[in-house]
Amino acid sequence: MSNLSQNNEKHISFEVFPPKKDGNFLIATEVIKEISKLSPDFISVTYGAGGSQSKKTLEIASYIENELHITAVAHLTCIGSTKEEIYKRCKEFKERNVSKILALRGDRPKDMTDERYNHREFIYASDLIKFIKEKFDLSIIGACYPEKHFEALSLDDDLKYMRQKQDLGVESFISQLFFDNTYFYNFMEKARKVGIKASVHAGIMPVTSVKQIGTTVSLSGSSVPKKLSDLIAKYSDKPSDMYKAGIDYSINQIRDLLKNCVGEIHIYTMNKPDVAKAIIEGIQ
Repeated sequence: MSNLSQNNEKHISFEVFPPKKDGNFLIATEVIKEISKLSPDFISVTYGAGGSQSKKTLEIASYIENELHITAVAHLTCIGSTKEEIYKRCKEFKERNVSKILALRGDRPKDMTDERYNHREFIYASDLIKFIKEKFDLSIIGACYPEKHFEALSLDDDLKYMRQKQDLGVESFISQLFFDNTYFYNFMEKARKVGIKASVHAGIMPVTSVKQIGTTVSLSGSSVPKKLSDLIAKYSDKPSDMYKAGIDYSINQIRDLLKNCVGEIHIYTMNKPDVAKAIIEGIQ
């Protein structure tokens, strides 16, 4: 697998999400401050469906960039936004010194009518990438899917869209979470063959509770290998043991990736500094 990474360096990054309720900004910043002590390459900040948390994303990303002095990557979705709204948000990011954007189509908001959905100004993430590149001097990161996007006809088809994103100016990619490294290795081998030269950050999510399988994991469309499902079954009524087993599973995943020259790792922290710290200590 030595062809997967251009060097043997280790680059770790984290994803966090803004506070869901107004008034919890200080709580969120304390969480992120703890995560920042792990010296990540960057911290990405999620974005609510249809821009519902756009101001919170801006505030958190600005805090990471300007107060903690760590590179922030602000998520930006376009499915429920007009070009005017996207222009305004990118302008705000630029004004707050946030220069890296993870450009996403996003999920359809529950309150979005068929009329609005069928006449939206951005159909794909590639439309958003093209628009930003035409209007702003911002660094764009794209999303990719080791087990293919659920709407794609095939992995080969999905890779064509990934290559299109790269050609439009995407500088690197962050992958959807996965639990079987074989999928990622196969994905990367095919990606390089179709001309994907940009770095790809492997997305890892520690499953520390049974509840995650029924929520975040199921929404991602990622398959759950037998080894992980066995752990979940074994510790379904033992929360503390499940917590430790989930962290150990992620540590072993990352160790295997690093061993096979995949040096860019993006950890979905679920805003849990203790989980992030345990993983970092486990892969040292």
